Amino acid sequence: MSLYDLDLKVKRRDDSEVSLNDYKGKVLLVVNTATGCGFTPQYEALEELYKKYHEKGLEILDFPCNQFGHQAPGTDEEIHEFCTAKYNTTFDQFKKIDVNGENEDKLYTFLKSAKLKEFIEGTGHKISMKLVKSFSTTCQEEDDIKWNFTKFLVNKNGEVIFRVSPVESPLMMEAKIIEALGE
Repeated sequence: MSLYDLDLKVKRRDDSEVSLNDYKGKVLLVVNTATGCGFTPQYEALEELYKKYHEKGLEILDFPCNQFGHQAPGTDEEIHEFCTAKYNTTFDQFKKIDVNGENEDKLYTFLKSAKLKEFIEGTGHKISMKLVKSFSTTCQEEDDIKWNFTKFLVNKNGEVIFRVSPVESPLMMEAKIIEALGE
């Protein structure tokens, strides 16, 4: 199934809605983020990928989420100000959402429905993810998001093609992004 078959809408920080169909024909990197997380420095790598591939069709959709250790405190505007000041982010950042549970955003219901095994490289990272998952109180189902900075790659047709663990740098996705862009 394609993301574009669902005609989903998401909210911008200002509460206006945007249809995800507006991104049809683009490669999407969708990530749930938090400003007080040990993985927050991944914003640098996300911005690096955005600057390098945005003109070629990459969009990064950033959804702050406070479900994991309450590591995304503050208002949507405060989160945005932090990200732009500390990491010079220029990609789209949306309203804070839930990615698991009864109030989970429909976008995340779709992303998780792809049932892709989360990419985790190396024994050390696998051990780290087991530890991270043990702290997650909202991860109830096998395909649930385990923590902040879980990354999904969606191709131009709206199909989820890759899921990456929070412990992995977004830069490890570069080859998959290039492939999805058709370069």
